[in-house]
Amino acid sequence: MLPRVAVAASGGRDSTALLHCTARAASALGAEVVALHVHHGLQAEADDWLELVRRQARRWGAEFACQRLLGKPVRGASVEAWARTERYRALAELAHATGCGLVLLAHHRRDQAETWLLQALRGAGAPGLAAMPARAEREGLTWVRPWLDQPRDAIEAYVRRHRLRHAEDPSNADPRYARNRLRLQVWPALTAAFPDAEAALAAAAAQAQDAAALAAQLATQDLARLGEGPALRVEPWLALPAARRRNALRAWLARAAGRGCPETLVERLEAELPGAQAARWPGPGIELRLYRGLLGAASAPTSNAAYVKDTATGPSPDLPAITLDLSRPGRHPVPAWRGHFEVRTVTQGGAAPALLRALEARPRTGGERFRLAPRATPRSLKKQFQAQGVAAADREGPLLYAGARLLYVPGLGIEATLQAPADTPQLELRWVGGGGTGQRQPPG
Repeated sequence: MLPRVAVAASGGRDSTALLHCTARAASALGAEVVALHVHHGLQAEADDWLELVRRQARRWGAEFACQRLLGKPVRGASVEAWARTERYRALAELAHATGCGLVLLAHHRRDQAETWLLQALRGAGAPGLAAMPARAEREGLTWVRPWLDQPRDAIEAYVRRHRLRHAEDPSNADPRYARNRLRLQVWPALTAAFPDAEAALAAAAAQAQDAAALAAQLATQDLARLGEGPALRVEPWLALPAARRRNALRAWLARAAGRGCPETLVERLEAELPGAQAARWPGPGIELRLYRGLLGAASAPTSNAAYVKDTATGPSPDLPAITLDLSRPGRHPVPAWRGHFEVRTVTQGGAAPALLRALEARPRTGGERFRLAPRATPRSLKKQFQAQGVAAADREGPLLYAGARLLYVPGLGIEATLQAPADTPQLELRWVGGGGTGQRQPPG
């Protein structure tokens, strides 16, 4: 079977040149080429561009695959960001569907220079200034930009030499988009004053890539000894030199949030963590929680008046009591409590399935007592939480009763005297709400 390579082909000048060049080289190399086209549906000419790429692929001996985007950006969202995210998602799906492990992108040196400049104007650090990598591994695919070191003039010369017909996107002249303003208004003046700006800024991006790679390696080493599960141990983190401390914190926040976090959050945490004992900070899609020297992250709580609580007294008693059947493994949503129970089979520390068929979920009201070991003295939930080091965020959620007996407490687990004998059928319960530091599992 011949190797297959995909080319992301929009119909524009750069991708047309790349598709033509790749198709010509492929026959000599014994490879097959597939033109991948994404129909964004944002321009009236989009159907014409699709047909243009289809005809080009047929003429140059390449296969053709296309995906139309059906959604649209939400009100107020960046059209550029939406189109970029959806384009790469569609390209990945098309590459997998056509059996291509390698995808070529037509970005060139001018694109790299523009990206560096835009990131600098946004106040980006080394990861942002690194701009676009020449090669990346994502979603089981290898993405390569073979022309990233080529000047734009060279690609324009290739198009003229081979008389390649290509599309012109009218949105490229729209000054509402930042890159267009840079290209139309800033770049001519910049290159008039500094003719080598394209090469110089592309070189700066390459240096930023090295700096970002070194920073990531150092953060990985630091977080390996600063972490306790997904949480960050604050005391040893504070002992790091300032620049290294910020570098580790940025990396930890990116892991916790699944994306980069604003520098203002890094600055706030660096200023407030040294003197804090127990505190919370909002983040992008997460809430950061400090408890007993550990900084954890939880899903950001949504606005819900019934869910507002005092951490000293527990959840509001206004939350409803609900009957639940948790006798089967799986995920059991409890919408009124804004969370779900995870039920899984275990060999010890669980409860008999029959005991879990008719449970009642209730809020804490005060005075509840709980036993961690069969012969231990029952103690108040507050004392048990403190003794086990359960963070306030991990105490949230409903209590479960089997009849009149308290069976399960979030953060503590199943009451010792109600646990099933070892090696008998039994199930473990775990409450997952909108909060929680993720620092510990319930005992048992």
